[in-house]
Amino acid sequence: MPPKKAKDRRKKAKDRRKAEQPALRELLRIPPGRKVDLSSYDPRATPAGPPDKQTGLAATTLMGEDLFELQERLYAAATGGDRRRLLLVLQGMDTSGKGGTVKHVVRVFNPSGCRITAFKTPTEEERSHPFLRRIFQALPGPGVIGIFDRSHYEDVLIVRVHDLVPRAQLGRRYAQINQFEEMLADDGITIVKVFLHIGYEEQRRRLLQRLDNPDKHWKFNPGDIEERALWPDYRKAYEIALERCSTRTAPWYLVPSDRKWYRNWAISKLLLEHLEELDPQYPKDHFDVDGFRKRLLEET
Repeated sequence: MPPKKAKDRRKKAKDRRKAEQPALRELLRIPPGRKVDLSSYDPRATPAGPPDKQTGLAATTLMGEDLFELQERLYAAATGGDRRRLLLVLQGMDTSGKGGTVKHVVRVFNPSGCRITAFKTPTEEERSHPFLRRIFQALPGPGVIGIFDRSHYEDVLIVRVHDLVPRAQLGRRYAQINQFEEMLADDGITIVKVFLHIGYEEQRRRLLQRLDNPDKHWKFNPGDIEERALWPDYRKAYEIALERCSTRTAPWYLVPSDRKWYRNWAISKLLLEHLEELDPQYPKDHFDVDGFRKRLLEET
């Protein structure tokens, strides 16, 4: 498709999305102060989504073109002094699709403008510092889209479930996280926090798939079975985190994730809405374009 026609098509699609009410992020957002009961959210639901899988896959592919352009503009804007960037935070139960989401996002974006961090169990050295230190060190720079596969929320999730710190210290961490995210927003970071909501039976199905397929044995962790036994405790830990840390500055978005195609569509849509709101622009030229063009044409 010629560049002008492609640009016109994208503009029409953008105008159409703007006319849609409400925005997906309004539907998926956990409002600040709301009591959260995860059992009231259907993990197989498809809020505002396409009518079926094939339509959803096509719509996701189409959004990829706009996401790529917006990422390029964000990256280019940083060369002109724009400090803004975007951070996608992914949290969810085991097998909820954090890795699959990262793979999907990376496929859409230019890798040179992405920074992916998968947070594992803290090392001894990391545990000797405040829990937010390693998060701070992994933040994306200006113009970059950062993706966190797990995050600082592990320090109020697994830590709560396994009683790894005193409860008084744990209680203070929620406020520290909110203050930290407020500081990031003030520094130009748009935070998109996504909780991938998977059902108990769907997790069992996915774990069985890993066991039944030798090619997926590498993805299976025996510890997942032990952690699955703690499902009610993890659900409660997530409910508390969603309640206390969904703020106006950095709200949580709950994405039903039993249907992978919807998960990918919804996260693409959330990213698109946030990037369109940022509306990054290519920096203005600060050199003699015509002069340099003339020199190149005059070369012998």
